[in-house]
Amino acid sequence: MSQAVVITGANRGIGLALATLYCAQGQNVFALCRHSSAELAALNVNVVTDIDVATDAGIANMKQALANTSIDLLICNAGILRDESLTNLNLDTIRAQFEVNAVAPLRVVAALKNQLSSGAKVAMITSRMGSIEDNTSGGRYGYRMSKAALNAASMSLSHDLAAQEVTVGIYHPGYVQTDMVNHGGDISANESASRIVGLIEQLDMSQSGVFRHSNGQVLPW
Repeated sequence: MSQAVVITGANRGIGLALATLYCAQGQNVFALCRHSSAELAALNVNVVTDIDVATDAGIANMKQALANTSIDLLICNAGILRDESLTNLNLDTIRAQFEVNAVAPLRVVAALKNQLSSGAKVAMITSRMGSIEDNTSGGRYGYRMSKAALNAASMSLSHDLAAQEVTVGIYHPGYVQTDMVNHGGDISANESASRIVGLIEQLDMSQSGVFRHSNGQVLPW
């Protein structure tokens, strides 16, 4: 029997690759995005547009679209990357990254909590740039801080959702060739998505709240 898979930021990059893989598996995919794309529209999935997860309206649209759906897998993938340095500290972009990268995924899970089936899985697409121990180059203040905050929220969720037998995976996708990094990564979105799908398949209560690289490596906080 197919499972209901909800993916945010599904119109391109890793989100699109995940939607493609789950569609190929025959899952019932709900692809959430602000605007669709030709590639997403070509898939046999439920495309839900006007979903800006950082806004009240976007969350309301999401809840309405998924009102009658029991969710087996929720993947919070939507994110943004901006660049700040100590000499160019743009507080507006820092705040925007917190809203999209850290606050929005928490809002999404909270809004859909009662629709997560017993034994459901939540996957947070984060970044190793949110690791404090792994930071050897500085900079990227908003992105690093927002992803560290997402990691903290994800760990709390792993505890708070345990009573529902819902597991939480926290995944760094790798340095992926997407628009976010001007396609300068070292692995494709398809390879990253395939790795993440494999990790999600293996996810159980004993691994809930573990921060992993898509290659399976456990990452430091």
